Amino acid sequence: MPTLSQTPPEGGGAEQCVTLAATARLPTRYGTFTSYAFRVAPGDTEHLALVMGDVGNQASVLTRLHSECVTGDVLGSYRCDCGEQLDLALRYIAAEGRGVLLYLRGHEGRGIGLSNKIRAYALQEQGLDTVEANLELGLPDDAREYDSAAAILRMLKVSSVRLMSNNPKKFDTLVKHGIPVCERVALAIPMRDENERYIRTKQVKFGHYFEENE
Repeated sequence: MPTLSQTPPEGGGAEQCVTLAATARLPTRYGTFTSYAFRVAPGDTEHLALVMGDVGNQASVLTRLHSECVTGDVLGSYRCDCGEQLDLALRYIAAEGRGVLLYLRGHEGRGIGLSNKIRAYALQEQGLDTVEANLELGLPDDAREYDSAAAILRMLKVSSVRLMSNNPKKFDTLVKHGIPVCERVALAIPMRDENERYIRTKQVKFGHYFEENE
């Protein structure tokens, strides 16, 4: 199976080894994708790439790096906007007939895991924001890494991307790995009463982009 080894730029961590483990056709309600399962070492993290159309050696490929969120993606939780972003990104790719969605596992709760995310929710109910809750638990405010996502895009031979994201860390990581980001494509998700504080906190404390009509 194809494997790519890389060291995160600027001494950002240990060498990673990303291996393509399996691939198969995946029909969905959004259309038919080719699915690719990747394993990341060290550790046992597995990421999923969904590819529609021809993306190899192609420029300006519509791309989403989506962090795993069981409560939002599967259960439709209103505490976050993750599930709605996932749905809209897949609909954008389907409308264009070409694109890549990377579903990044191990990112639950910005990398703290499901149980700790629920603990953080309980602290938010006591008045803490999403960042304060993580820190109160003695955990990082954001433990996610996107170096493996960059490696996967390189293995898919994507030349450059139009990135569907509000998170500047994703843009920075791709550029540091030599993947040009031609455009930011906003995912316009209306805020709800249940997630407005969460979204505003991401703006203020993480520098997330956010249009007023989102």
